[in-house]
Amino acid sequence: MVALRKDEALLGAIAVHRKEVLPFTKKQLALLQSFAAQAVIAMENARLLTQLRQRTRDLQESLEYQTATSDVLKVISRSTFDLQPVLDALVATAARLTNADQALIASREGDIYRAISILAVSSEQEAFLRGYTFVPGRGSVVGRVALSRQIVQIPDLAADPEYAMLENVRLGGTRTVLGVPLLREGEPIGVLNVARQRVEPFTEKQIQLVSTFADQAVIAIENARLLNDLQQRTRDLQESLEYQTATSDVLKVISRSGAELGSVLNTLVETAARICEADNASIWQLQDGSYKPIGMFGYEPQLKDALRRSRLALSRATLIGRTVLERKVVQIDDGRSIRNMVQESTRSLAATIPCWACR
Repeated sequence: MVALRKDEALLGAIAVHRKEVLPFTKKQLALLQSFAAQAVIAMENARLLTQLRQRTRDLQESLEYQTATSDVLKVISRSTFDLQPVLDALVATAARLTNADQALIASREGDIYRAISILAVSSEQEAFLRGYTFVPGRGSVVGRVALSRQIVQIPDLAADPEYAMLENVRLGGTRTVLGVPLLREGEPIGVLNVARQRVEPFTEKQIQLVSTFADQAVIAIENARLLNDLQQRTRDLQESLEYQTATSDVLKVISRSGAELGSVLNTLVETAARICEADNASIWQLQDGSYKPIGMFGYEPQLKDALRRSRLALSRATLIGRTVLERKVVQIDDGRSIRNMVQESTRSLAATIPCWACR
């Protein structure tokens, strides 16, 4: 027997045997030692080659992860005003890089969570997940993550007595599931899930990767929220400026018109209709116990002439009458309801009223 050594490390031994008592010669022992040295070289070469291959796989995997992360960040940068493509890209990429069959992002809505991006194995499973309401609790992976605010992995759903989404298991054949929280300032705003149809726990490297995608999802959601807030603020400012400009224009007309009340009122109703995005507008004045239009905008000539000749009594059967009687702002969502009442009191006028919503 000859030891296989590399430096001071013992790698093994090589042994030869005879069935008869016949010692090996010095030449044979020297040959055996040569074979032992060659075995050490072969073993060391194999070890180095295995390490090299593993290192190459690690580098390729890291490059793939970095490339995927970069691609997702590009999607985020291009889709600043549209969140859905970003979430869909995150879900698809997370599933692909972790060798998962299914994935989803659930977004928090008050005290519940709903799936807003889904990679399912069938349309039936996707429909089920879209209609499912997740609540914090032990009955689902999303619920457990929301409850604990920590990463949750269930190696085998079939062996978990607390898991209650049995329909999802039936439709998707789901076995191993990983859930990662989407945290903003320590508060959960959603959950990223990846799942497999086989029992195969996710590795630490894969868990770290999914956590990276979860962080990117938080960034995308937060960016979309901030942009929406900014857009809403801009719209509010534009609306306020438009209102102030309209008010200023009306005041200018008043200052120029002097005693010409008609032009002032016509300008006022025209401006009101434009600012409120209405089809028409009018002002009515009490004269001799009934109401007469003294300013109109947006009516067809025939209807305008009919309105000028009309008089509306003080009655809840008309919008004007109801507003006067209640002495407050009145809005009727569907003008057909008041149109029926108008027909009872002023049939000839009601037949020409085209509006469906009176405000």
